[in-house]
Amino acid sequence: MDDGKKQNFGGGQEIENPNNITIKGIIGLLVGHTDCNDNRKVISLGIGDPTAYSCFHTTAVAQEAVVESLRSAKFNGYSPTAGLPQARKAIAEYLSRDLPYKLSQEDVYLTAGCTQAIEITLSILARPGANILLPRPGFPIYGLCAAFRHLEIRYFDLLPDKGWEVDLEAVETLVDHNTVAMVIINPGNPCGNVYTYQHLKKIAETAKRLGVVVIADEVYGHLAFGANSFVPMGVFGSIAPVITLGSLSKRWLVPGWRLGWLVTNDPDGSLKSPKFVERLKKYCDICGGPATFIQGAVPTIIEQTQEAFFRKTINMLTQTSDICFEKIKEIQCLSCPYKPEGSMTVMVKLNLCLLKDISDDIDFCFKLAKEESVIILPGLAVGLKNWLRITFAVEPSSLEEGLERVKFFYQRHSNLQNRC
Repeated sequence: MDDGKKQNFGGGQEIENPNNITIKGIIGLLVGHTDCNDNRKVISLGIGDPTAYSCFHTTAVAQEAVVESLRSAKFNGYSPTAGLPQARKAIAEYLSRDLPYKLSQEDVYLTAGCTQAIEITLSILARPGANILLPRPGFPIYGLCAAFRHLEIRYFDLLPDKGWEVDLEAVETLVDHNTVAMVIINPGNPCGNVYTYQHLKKIAETAKRLGVVVIADEVYGHLAFGANSFVPMGVFGSIAPVITLGSLSKRWLVPGWRLGWLVTNDPDGSLKSPKFVERLKKYCDICGGPATFIQGAVPTIIEQTQEAFFRKTINMLTQTSDICFEKIKEIQCLSCPYKPEGSMTVMVKLNLCLLKDISDDIDFCFKLAKEESVIILPGLAVGLKNWLRITFAVEPSSLEEGLERVKFFYQRHSNLQNRC
């Protein structure tokens, strides 16, 4: 898994690969490590794509909108640089429902999923000597994109004993005149937390005082099912400039459609300078965007999706997160400091002193894949060694079976002589 090797190309040129682990990369290795002689199905609790299960299925409205868009033959050509105006307008109106001000379609740029929105955002903010603040644990694509853009990465910790809140005191010590932004992921991936209004306001006030942009990753926006309601970071755009990243992927259960957005939540206009806007549009030209016929379906998808569809998803995630939390209690080598209240994943701590012949989280996950055909993401992949990230957006019976196999694995490897 050493991604940091240098490769030689013609003329003796050397290109260094960023030394970052990707979730898809390590999941692929784990799947490849399963026992082909094990007749049981492989159960993946490692990646946030619930569409493999029939209980997580998009609405017929969305499917029919895409079919109609394609059959209309109106969307077979290139779209404008920032996306179809009607799609941008629909997303602006959708996001404005939760804001104290109205977004315009000019604030919205369509992207090929939220991953491309991350790439574009970091690329336009990068400059020689710049640094960016990333959460730990977090989503590793940010580190990978930052490395490719030669942005220095500075990590701030999320505090598990405080509901994975941002360590704002640490943020204050990390910022200097070369810091271009800090990233906030809410609802939390990988932690399953949902930030309160008060904490988000403190983040905005800290960003204002330090003079940095907030990149708000809200790809799991509205997937909140605990005590805290989802509050978009854009609510505080008048305190500090916010770039919001999101997509249809999670709330509409269509990650393969690759329809994301980058939005400037900036009622005071500091992100609307002609130079910044021109740079953003030029980078969108380089990258291209989502398929035009998917863009053509966006207004219907957003305007006609019924609240009952969203409630069904929330009810299912509530059920599966409860199952996950309760089953983890039965596995003595795992501890969960915070019951998930949002997104589709949760972080659990691995207590190695209760295990024999397991050296760390990587070793745990590879042996688990080999012996039980269960895939769980090692915490190292998201920045926390000797933790695990478990995805609970899984059909309930598969989730129960998968965690039951983890319990059997623990019992087989338990260190009976030791009690931490």
